[in-house]
Amino acid sequence: MLKKTLAALAIGSALFGAGQALAADYVIDTEGQHAFVNFKINHLGYSWMYGTFKDFEGQFSYDAKNPEASKVKVTLDTSSVFTNNAERDKHLRSDDFLSVSKHPQATFESTAVKATGEGSADITGNLTLNGVTKPVVIAATFVGEGEDPWGGYRAGFSGSTTLKLKDFDIQMDLGPASQEVELIISVEGVRQ
Repeated sequence: MLKKTLAALAIGSALFGAGQALAADYVIDTEGQHAFVNFKINHLGYSWMYGTFKDFEGQFSYDAKNPEASKVKVTLDTSSVFTNNAERDKHLRSDDFLSVSKHPQATFESTAVKATGEGSADITGNLTLNGVTKPVVIAATFVGEGEDPWGGYRAGFSGSTTLKLKDFDIQMDLGPASQEVELIISVEGVRQ
């Protein structure tokens, strides 16, 4: 009788579990350079200046059947800012912009995810940059998921958001065309 009860419980648990979708956990693949945190800002109203942060790490959880249960957390090294110009990068690390000596890290942690269409969502979260924490919304798009050639499983997303520099206590004024910076994010995660 005990064996039959245990067997019934095991079968019931398996069936109940099969009907529930669980979010999978992923580590962002920065070692393979399959993830990027890039930015662009208008330079004096004449052109665009592009840059990236070379060193960051993070993780996310994702379930295609329940995207609202997804979570994201990223930490980046602000001193890794790179714009292909050593003097400009030095200036960006200074107190005029990122204050790297005081604030060596920037972080983003999601607080909510809202599906906005097929394969797209708004990820709301707290961004801490230059010692200031503010809520931001990243407009994200699902790129794809599946098995990789090494026996793993991956999922990828892209997203963007626009930040007002003064909201993050960046007081350097480069003119009216350069008050905002656009973050462009592309991540590929390896399922754990």
